[in-house]
Amino acid sequence: MDPELEAFIPFLPDTDLTDPVGARKSFAERAAARPAPDVPDMRLENRTVPADPDVAVRIYRPRDARGAVVWLHGGGFVFGDLDTEHPWASRIADGSGAVVVSVDYRRSPESRFPAALDDAYAVLAWTAEHADDLGVDPGRIAVGGHSAGACLAAAVALRARDEQGPPIRFQLLNEPGLDDRQETWSQRTFTDTPWHDRDKVALAWGHYLGGAPATTYAAPGRATDLAGLPPAYIATAEFDPVRDEGIDYAVRLLQAGVSVELHQWPGTFHGSQAILSADVSQRQIAALAAALRRALAD
Repeated sequence: MDPELEAFIPFLPDTDLTDPVGARKSFAERAAARPAPDVPDMRLENRTVPADPDVAVRIYRPRDARGAVVWLHGGGFVFGDLDTEHPWASRIADGSGAVVVSVDYRRSPESRFPAALDDAYAVLAWTAEHADDLGVDPGRIAVGGHSAGACLAAAVALRARDEQGPPIRFQLLNEPGLDDRQETWSQRTFTDTPWHDRDKVALAWGHYLGGAPATTYAAPGRATDLAGLPPAYIATAEFDPVRDEGIDYAVRLLQAGVSVELHQWPGTFHGSQAILSADVSQRQIAALAAALRRALAD
């Protein structure tokens, strides 16, 4: 493991997904104590996207932005919101130069699949319809997210393809959890890795699915036809139970004729980029922003 990250492992809090309400409260408290980046030239706006039900979003507008990304936070489908995601959404906007539309999708177990996907898809459609108001090119809209949010972003891309929905230029998938079956080597092996392990993954899927069988829109790793999807940047962490399903998805996208940049970060674990003092974390965040910047350029 990267020595800068390893030094923090004894101090990492444990997230108890058997108690969703407590997990949200604990995560929100930790996020509030984390300093947000200083981005004085960026405009922030809270909006409500009309849907059933309406979806709250926070819009980050850097100067001279030409493209946008619908950004979906992580949190095992259970925790996370606009405030906890603020440090990351603002960094993505600042580093990429893209408008970031951060989505406050419904969370499990109170709102199970497909609630979060419906919210994310509604925001994609709204972003495309309001591209002029956002000051961006409707042909330069991406979807992206971290962990469970990356799963939702991949599902949005599949649904938009299948329903001939708004065109998506790019999908930015950071440490995506894509497959509820947990059959890969990394899922079977990483039972005590920091922050995220096999048991926590199982609990997250249980909250999200509620015992219902998973469809390809719930677990995009189950999809067999990946042709015609947008180009992708997929990042995985070495010591992460969801590592192999992200790598497998990247390989199968390539085999379906989809352009992919795959970055496997050695010495890292799921969510370790939150340890901002580590050099590898800074490089991970910079790489995400740079990939988005490239994708939305000419």
